[in-house]
Amino acid sequence: MKIRYFQDTDTLYIELRGTPIAETRDLDEDTIIELDKAGGLCAITIEHASERAEIPTFSYEQIAA
Repeated sequence: MKIRYFQDTDTLYIELRGTPIAETRDLDEDTIIELDKAGGLCAITIEHASERAEIPTFSYEQIAA
């Protein structure tokens, strides 16, 4: 998984899997999802991310099974 924040465009891109994208869907005016050929979620793009998420306080934690 890769998470990228583009400050110049205030865009957050979350890539869940690096598989080829077969379809792109608009969830709303500022959210786009990308799906593989089986319909699995590959990525999410969030426009105006600083208004919609707490970008400065982002943290990541992996929990052991």
